[in-house]
Amino acid sequence: MRVLKQHGIDYEPHEYAYEAKGGTARSSAELGVDEHQVIKTLVMQDEKAKPLIILMHGNCSVSTKNLARSIGVKSISPCDPDAATRHTGYQVGGTSPFGTRKKLPVYIEGSIFDLPRIYINGGRRGFLLSMAPQALQAVFPKGTQVEVAIQS
Repeated sequence: MRVLKQHGIDYEPHEYAYEAKGGTARSSAELGVDEHQVIKTLVMQDEKAKPLIILMHGNCSVSTKNLARSIGVKSISPCDPDAATRHTGYQVGGTSPFGTRKKLPVYIEGSIFDLPRIYINGGRRGFLLSMAPQALQAVFPKGTQVEVAIQS
């Protein structure tokens, strides 16, 4: 929230009952919003173990093959939970793209910007922030829009 305040971004906090492995289906049901509007923060790595963040609709998957091709690397794979925590400073299930421990490249599924409002992790389990999707561009001006969604 500190990062959003520094950028003058309006947001609304939302708490919900976190459930291990409940994911965005659980949070969207708890908050009564479309799962497509709940944005998951995925910590991944390239073939050289360089970490990156991808922001994706909650009800979609990432094509790692398309993502790798889009950003010019050989391969992309998810980080294991311990590595994700080391890179971001956040516990898996509560990972926020804002205020990460290390500065990581952020790749954003382009269709997220078509939504009227998004719900994204606020840095701990059971806590989302809602905001206009354009806020992502203010915080991540060098964030790259990619088209790598696979509908679930």
